[in-house]
Amino acid sequence: MELNVTGRSVLVLDGGPGAIATVAALLREGAAVTVAAPTVCAALEDLVLRRRLTWVTAPVDEGRFDVVLRAVAPPTTDAPARTDRAGHVTLVGAGPGDPGLVTVAGRAAIEQADVIVADRLAPWEALAWARPEAEVVDVAKIPYGRSTSQEEINRILVRHARAGRHVVRLKGGDSYVFGRGFEEVAACADAGVATTVVPGVTSSVAGPELAGIPVTHRGLVQGFTVISGHVPPGHPDSSIDYPSLARSGTTIVVLMGVRTLPAIVEALIAADLDEGTPCAVVADASLASQQVVRSTLAHVVDDIAAAGIGAPAVAVIGHVAALEPRPARTVVTVAAPFPA
Repeated sequence: MELNVTGRSVLVLDGGPGAIATVAALLREGAAVTVAAPTVCAALEDLVLRRRLTWVTAPVDEGRFDVVLRAVAPPTTDAPARTDRAGHVTLVGAGPGDPGLVTVAGRAAIEQADVIVADRLAPWEALAWARPEAEVVDVAKIPYGRSTSQEEINRILVRHARAGRHVVRLKGGDSYVFGRGFEEVAACADAGVATTVVPGVTSSVAGPELAGIPVTHRGLVQGFTVISGHVPPGHPDSSIDYPSLARSGTTIVVLMGVRTLPAIVEALIAADLDEGTPCAVVADASLASQQVVRSTLAHVVDDIAAAGIGAPAVAVIGHVAALEPRPARTVVTVAAPFPA
């Protein structure tokens, strides 16, 4: 942002997808953001539910705010069809949230896109790199709330690509780590649409790392296991063998597991994993709102509840969760943002 907004109140009079990059940048700079609009897109609604900004639908006194931003971007309309080239879809894994962690190849794809189809955990500030005429499609999936079905997302990708457009599918983390990326590649292949996959920094490693926690450490642990916590142990859709996991001797990293963590902890303790095993939970990794709770298997559920931890968060279970860098050393550096 060109303005110094740290600690200042900012009113944004735009609730559409075009406002998301600006709102995300304001939040990173430490502004207290209020969005005043009759409706908001799903990505902004997600930020409201995560208590990162305030949304009001009634008229407000603009004089109460330090900064007022009106329409922060032109309204998004269908990008023009391109008849001079074949359409293409590029899946960009965009890392855990900090736009500085998007790869060079990922940024290049965003800069060249005609259409950007973005998830709720994508680094929305990265949309500032897109061409002004690029169309932004918000397909955020709010947990247990407003969402776009995977089938509809597949149709959006295919429709725009068949019209000759370069479509970037922007996802948080890595598209192939619980990101349903291969489903989208398969849907495009079935429709005769060419695809490219740009790997991303996965939050399963980056989240702990940004909290100062390695997922492996020489002489302590020789591997790590990443699991999805979107369904609890014992659920018909769960394919995880928790007794084997408890005996594996690896660091256990849980994604999408804030809601199911109590059941996961219970299953691991029932499988004789020591209740004193160190645990850590990292929420909003790489963002200004990042929180870290260090605990033990016996107490982690109560501790994150007391801290108000919510999704998205990464849980780390294992002895590495007790490691902390020595005070005199700096071992973790958050990526510096790219220039606009």
